[in-house]
Amino acid sequence: MRHHRHSTHSPFGFSTYTGTIIAINVAFFIVYLIFAGIYGELKSVELFALKPSNILAGKALWTFLTSMFLHANLTHLFVNMISLMFIGNFVEKLIGKKRFLWFYLISGFFASLFFIALAFFTGNDLNVYAVGASGAIFGLGGLLAILTPRLPVLVFFVFPMPMWAAMIFLLLALWAMSLGLGIPIGNTAHLGGLLVGIVYGSILKTKYPRRTRMISQYFSR
Repeated sequence: MRHHRHSTHSPFGFSTYTGTIIAINVAFFIVYLIFAGIYGELKSVELFALKPSNILAGKALWTFLTSMFLHANLTHLFVNMISLMFIGNFVEKLIGKKRFLWFYLISGFFASLFFIALAFFTGNDLNVYAVGASGAIFGLGGLLAILTPRLPVLVFFVFPMPMWAAMIFLLLALWAMSLGLGIPIGNTAHLGGLLVGIVYGSILKTKYPRRTRMISQYFSR
């Protein structure tokens, strides 16, 4: 893993790709609201959100990308962007800007793919829509769970845990909330993203054993 000492800027003038991704999410939310106001919410959701039945029929394949930047409401957007601001900036500094950007997008793609596959093989409703950045964010978290497993974090800004335990706790807590309270949460997408992060973290540990060992030790203090 290379570390760049010189300062590089992402598109739109932001100093990090994390900042650019957050800006795109906010802008896309505004564009969606305008579009929904003009053409109606149902047509807008169908156009931008991921729906397994569409993908399995070979339709609306662009929603693999657009759904990553679309959020159900302002609260959904705020929670995901706050999470991305903290975890994204850290991962970006850790593995480099370009590697971070590609990994973020790939995590989101495979999280969506996992969501569709499980819906198909378990017989769940294939017409349920999925939106949000959380699949990609769980990918980042899974990566940190491997590279910096003992990094101390505050889950929900309250509960102190090492990173590896925090990711498991978050996954299970959100799953329990969705089941107990009937909140529509893309738990299988979260699981898919987490698995991608774990796999990529394991690949980096194998490819750069000395560097990743130093990183793990440094952030366990």
